[in-house]
Amino acid sequence: MTKIVIANWKMNPASGLQAKRLFSSVFKKTKEIKRAKIIIAPPFIFLPFFKKKSNLALAGQDVFWSNSGAYTGEISPAMLKSLGVGYVIVGHSERREHLGETDELINKKVKAALGAGLKAVLCVGESERSGENFHNFVREELKKDLKGVSRRAARNLIIAYEPIWAISGNRTVKTDKMVRPGELFEMITYIRRSLLDILGKSAAYRTPILYGGSVGAESAAEFLGVGGLDGFLVGHASLSAEEFIRIVKAI
Repeated sequence: MTKIVIANWKMNPASGLQAKRLFSSVFKKTKEIKRAKIIIAPPFIFLPFFKKKSNLALAGQDVFWSNSGAYTGEISPAMLKSLGVGYVIVGHSERREHLGETDELINKKVKAALGAGLKAVLCVGESERSGENFHNFVREELKKDLKGVSRRAARNLIIAYEPIWAISGNRTVKTDKMVRPGELFEMITYIRRSLLDILGKSAAYRTPILYGGSVGAESAAEFLGVGGLDGFLVGHASLSAEEFIRIVKAI
């Protein structure tokens, strides 16, 4: 399976000119790379600046659950598709924490994105790794977020595992801990077993699982040896073209 690397720019950069320069730099330096699917997720207002390139796909950082209506400030699946967007991030830990997104809300967004033909990158992950419950927490997120999703629609599903306690930009938990490769393999295996119960055997084997816990070039190279890992959801490091390209080239 081709590895997937998603650059989540979050609320960056500050201007359209900076966004164009960053996109152009990544495109020029990765256009010969064939073994990775590279996806750029800029803020919504920058999406119209970028045309889909042969080696770069576009993603939205969020999506609404309806294609039209009186929903001030929201962006619909149809709007994203009209801009050539093929992917969308749903349920990111920062939206869960800072914007109060619930599993019920995320479930509606997942179904809307998949129903529109977008590839939905569903983010799940525990806030702390202690005791026996952190596995069950992720399983319950998956069950609630994927409730009512058909096995056919799930062909466009991608899971991004975000251990919140290991994300360097998180202000509410300690960040001096790192996920070890063995721990990542354990969680990937657990996620696939959960998908088996929720969506069946085909989804359990086919669904790409990405790692999204503060990925850098060095950690990417280390994690690539973990069985069952299909790529990365990259946050802060994606704002440096050089660092992001090092991550891609590690593949």
